[in-house]
Amino acid sequence: MNNAPTWTAITTVPDGLSESPFWHPQENRLYWVDIPGRRLARLAIAEQMQPQGEVEYWPMNEEPGCIAPVQGGGLVIALRDGIYLATSWGGPLQQLAAAPYDTAKLRFNDGKCDAQGRFWAGSLYEPKDQALGVLYMLDGQGLHPMMDGVVTANGLAWSPDGRTAYWADTAAHQVRAFDFDPATGQLSAGRVFHQMTPKPAGWAWSDAAAYGGRPDGAAVDSEGCYWSAQYEGQRLLRLSPNGQVLAEVRTPVPCPTMPCFGGPDLKTLFITTSRQGRSAQELAQFPQAGCVLAMRVDVAGLPVNFYKP
Repeated sequence: MNNAPTWTAITTVPDGLSESPFWHPQENRLYWVDIPGRRLARLAIAEQMQPQGEVEYWPMNEEPGCIAPVQGGGLVIALRDGIYLATSWGGPLQQLAAAPYDTAKLRFNDGKCDAQGRFWAGSLYEPKDQALGVLYMLDGQGLHPMMDGVVTANGLAWSPDGRTAYWADTAAHQVRAFDFDPATGQLSAGRVFHQMTPKPAGWAWSDAAAYGGRPDGAAVDSEGCYWSAQYEGQRLLRLSPNGQVLAEVRTPVPCPTMPCFGGPDLKTLFITTSRQGRSAQELAQFPQAGCVLAMRVDVAGLPVNFYKP
């Protein structure tokens, strides 16, 4: 794996904190959200990672944590106050489930659909002093809490055979693995998949002290390897199905937030990134912070799962 990769900027106007990218195979479009910008975004992309036209934005009334495509068209959208269905881009929102938490202190964060078409979204506890984040699953019977005990729910993904689920707690610098029952969605036999080294006390991005970042969003490739964005670490980690580091891929910005695979062959790796809360000095050094970036990889990723209403 190339440790000095060639990244292409897919967008030139940065978002505050872009997240939840997915490649729509029928549309040849990349979708993502800008959480503090309270908007969804999409962009048609041609071969050789060339954008077609301008980024289309769809303003939201609240912060969108994550999105997923819907079978038959449209999007499922996790906003701060609930999960919504839109049958078309820019169309009306139909609430599927109200947020089951105090929206003054929590919001939906990372999520995606499983292979069975159920929508999963984890919550983020904004005071960040207690592990009150929960992972929820939305199916035809409603919204169900499936796992808890994290500060910031992140890094949700599944193995190619759908028998292992991954879920990260960003604050704990930890990615966990679970046995996954595809029929019921039940998670069991939780274990530490990979433990990152915590941030040194008082660390800032310009410090000489080493810091590899903490786990943000993730994606799994066709070989079952887990790609984890390392926020503040300026890198992605490719972890084997056993949790071993197989490759470290440097990024042109300090805060990658989430990878996804796209393009017709699923060998284009896209990453969303953040500039929210970064210093003026850091942003001057890393002007692409907040942009969406892409590079070619050797191993294809897994296609996006669609929500099945």
